[in-house]
Amino acid sequence: MNTNEKLSQARVSGFLRAKGREIVNGKGEPLLLSGWGLGNWLLCEGYMWRAGPRGDRPRKLEQVVRELAGGRYAEAFWPRFRENYIRREDILRMAELGYNSVRVPIGWRVLMEDEPGLRWREEGFRLLDRLLDWCQEAGIYAFLDLHGAPGGQTGTNIDDCVDDFPRLFTDRDSWDKAVALWGELARRYKDRWIVGGYDLLNEPLRPDDGRRPCQYLLPRLRDFYIEAIAEIRRHDQKHMLSIEGGSWATDPSVFCMDYDSNMVLHFHRYAVMPDIGAYREFLELSERWDKPLWLGESGENTPEWFAALYPLGAKLGVGYNVWPWKKMDCENSPYSVNMPKGWEKFTAYTSGGERPSYEEAQALLDEYLENILIENCLERPRVSASVRREPGCSVRATDFDEGGCLGFCRTDVVSGYRRGSGMKLLEPESLPEKRFGFDCRWDVFKLSLSPGEYAEYTFFAAKEGSSVAVEFGKGSDGQVEVFQDGRSLGTVSPGDGPLQLLPAAETVIRVAGGFGESLLERIIFE
Repeated sequence: MNTNEKLSQARVSGFLRAKGREIVNGKGEPLLLSGWGLGNWLLCEGYMWRAGPRGDRPRKLEQVVRELAGGRYAEAFWPRFRENYIRREDILRMAELGYNSVRVPIGWRVLMEDEPGLRWREEGFRLLDRLLDWCQEAGIYAFLDLHGAPGGQTGTNIDDCVDDFPRLFTDRDSWDKAVALWGELARRYKDRWIVGGYDLLNEPLRPDDGRRPCQYLLPRLRDFYIEAIAEIRRHDQKHMLSIEGGSWATDPSVFCMDYDSNMVLHFHRYAVMPDIGAYREFLELSERWDKPLWLGESGENTPEWFAALYPLGAKLGVGYNVWPWKKMDCENSPYSVNMPKGWEKFTAYTSGGERPSYEEAQALLDEYLENILIENCLERPRVSASVRREPGCSVRATDFDEGGCLGFCRTDVVSGYRRGSGMKLLEPESLPEKRFGFDCRWDVFKLSLSPGEYAEYTFFAAKEGSSVAVEFGKGSDGQVEVFQDGRSLGTVSPGDGPLQLLPAAETVIRVAGGFGESLLERIIFE
């Protein structure tokens, strides 16, 4: 079966469920999740505002807006922000791009009062209700993600905790609120099939990194899952559950038991070498427990890194959700929010700088509210093209298909990237400095092809006029022959232009070594 069939929106039909190592829809058809996370909407993250330490999480951003713009303005600001940041147009656009799912990060204070007892905030549930209506209209599954649980489940800014410690697992009131919240979500949405599943906790239990230790709470994480699942199943026997491990959802230790018959093993990947090594540990876990996998959060890297990691996962039977759909002044989300003129005054204040006037701050925030509308954002088409390996992307030559190569090299690069492939990768004498926090510097390698060797690359949605080009490395004097699905397109030397392709839903490009040694940088698909 064509991988893109499983990724297709046509598979959005009825309740999702786990069937062995696959996710199937209401018709029993296999489906691979593909989509984006709605970061910064119902749980703000300061880095998406370019904010400093005083604005690194929702409760701090709320305080900053009050301080800068006044209490009355702040009270009106947040409903306007929720209205504008994610709208029907955003969800319809995701569908137009071909995605079949969206992950919805939720901060608990959007749905509950931060007060004694259980008091629901109906305005928060109305936002979810409306989003689900848009998703049903667009044909996109929505996964409800408790990104910020009462008390905090991670112990850092991303969960909106008060003191960088996951008090969900130590404070009884927080625990009870979180369990009750999942019960309420299940009660309200038990009959909404467009809800793809419930993601119980995002990235619980950060690593022990010099702050107050929290890894000792792993048994409490298991207990929480058991109790929350029991509460969900009191109301809802239909929806699939998504379970994450600790240490940024990379540690599989929590998967020591079968929590539910209808669950997916959920893991995250940032800053990793984008080859099969990024998946191997969880593929083994999937086989051991006979459960499907979901790469439920990943991203914040370059488009070429996306083109390496996500199509590989899909070929391995692992769906993905990329983070995030939009953020300020970026090149690696589908939409970039334009920075308001003078925004540096806002960001400087969040890092201890001078305070702008009330009037200046209100004007900045008013412009921000306009800029976050999708029609006012800058679209980055290369990002989605790279995730889906469609026209408009490029792939590093070293990111050939898993198993789609023939080489005679028996030594691996020091990093172990593409270990055991038999292909010769050339690495620099020393690694360059990191360009950004999640830079794994996988793209410093070149692929060497000699006569008799080849590398293959799968692309999707080739149309009339689509082309492929081979970019050679500096100093290369070799020649390669390029094939599309076994048909020779011709030979290519350094400096040659693109070759025209035949239309194809899925196509394999083979680059075969010809005269001399060819040093290849990337394959460009337009």
